[in-house]
Amino acid sequence: MPRVKRGSNRHDRRRKILKLAKGFRGTKSKLYRSAMESVDRALSYAYRDRRTRKRDFRRLWIIRIGAGARLNGMSYSTFMAGLQKASVALNRKQLAELALADEKAFSELVGVAKEALAS
Repeated sequence: MPRVKRGSNRHDRRRKILKLAKGFRGTKSKLYRSAMESVDRALSYAYRDRRTRKRDFRRLWIIRIGAGARLNGMSYSTFMAGLQKASVALNRKQLAELALADEKAFSELVGVAKEALAS
């Protein structure tokens, strides 16, 4: 069987892992085996949490919209139903931003939702 010398391929692979492990504490950023374990775990958490972040932001937007609606005497669900009936095409991110930054415009939207529900 011929002898295999890995040379630059091995160095390149190790350098890539150690570069990804930069900033980790202790041996996790210095030794290849520890760095490999840490990087694998970090990448799997990063993959998972890119999806979790979307859920978290949606929850935050719903809480903000609900708070703004309650200040105007409406619940979140009736507010959203009224907007849908009035065919207002604003997503939750935009509604949450309005509830936080521009209370006057948000209260006008609540009025639109109330009118749509009344008719």
